[in-house]
Amino acid sequence: MKLHIKELQHVALQVADVALSIDFYENRLGLERLDRPAFDFPGAWFRLGPGQELHLIGGREAPAHSHKRGNHFALRVDDLKAAENLLKTQQIDYLPPKARPDGVMQLFFTDPDGYWIELFDGKKEG
Repeated sequence: MKLHIKELQHVALQVADVALSIDFYENRLGLERLDRPAFDFPGAWFRLGPGQELHLIGGREAPAHSHKRGNHFALRVDDLKAAENLLKTQQIDYLPPKARPDGVMQLFFTDPDGYWIELFDGKKEG
């Protein structure tokens, strides 16, 4: 028997400052905030796509371990240029777009805790 996975439902990140992370994901990136059950620890939930969510969990004390070639998550966007313009407007530092070996353009940036996030639009360069 093998595991039959239907979908990836959420990504959870432990954050040091929930309010700062809420501001980043909601106000600077424009993610939709979702209702969250009344857990006994701080956090926030955001929509990433149809049936996909980002769950922030408060209380991180140790450094985040993330790297663009290691632990990160990737989000497919409609338009990478528009996403890059949003990052510029919001004064979010990012690595310039670069083509993957398959020609798809991608860029990387970090959130307030240092977690790496990849954006790509699936379009090939050229």
